[in-house]
Amino acid sequence: MKDKVFLDTNIIVYAHDSSSRDKHEAAREIMDYLWETRKGVISVQILQEFFICVTKKIATPLLLKNARIILEYLLNWDVVVNDKYIILKAIDLQEKYRFSFWDSLVIQAAIQGQARILFSEDLPDGQVVKDLKILNPFTKEWKDYL
Repeated sequence: MKDKVFLDTNIIVYAHDSSSRDKHEAAREIMDYLWETRKGVISVQILQEFFICVTKKIATPLLLKNARIILEYLLNWDVVVNDKYIILKAIDLQEKYRFSFWDSLVIQAAIQGQARILFSEDLPDGQVVKDLKILNPFTKEWKDYL
């Protein structure tokens, strides 16, 4: 399947937080797959949230230099910049679907990045917004979605 996959922050955080156990393994596998297939898409917002989470919010925070190395790695993926168009479209999504503004930015960035799948633990599993399908990769084997 050629479809791009957008990752929400939580998936990337789980991949680098070994205290998250089963989710850690699944998230690492997802990230390895996306790296190998070059199907991964993220946004600047996701990179920012990831950096704060892994350096301040997880049980064993990463050193700044280690978090930076991971960010440099992630910058090799397709990275969507939330410009004025994405912000306005996100407001439209918020109004139509009643997502939070921040979640609407994630969804619109995924759409803008031409992803067909958005892996997120926090958004409604199975919901389709435009041509983007939101899926929780921890509810069943994530490979079944691809």
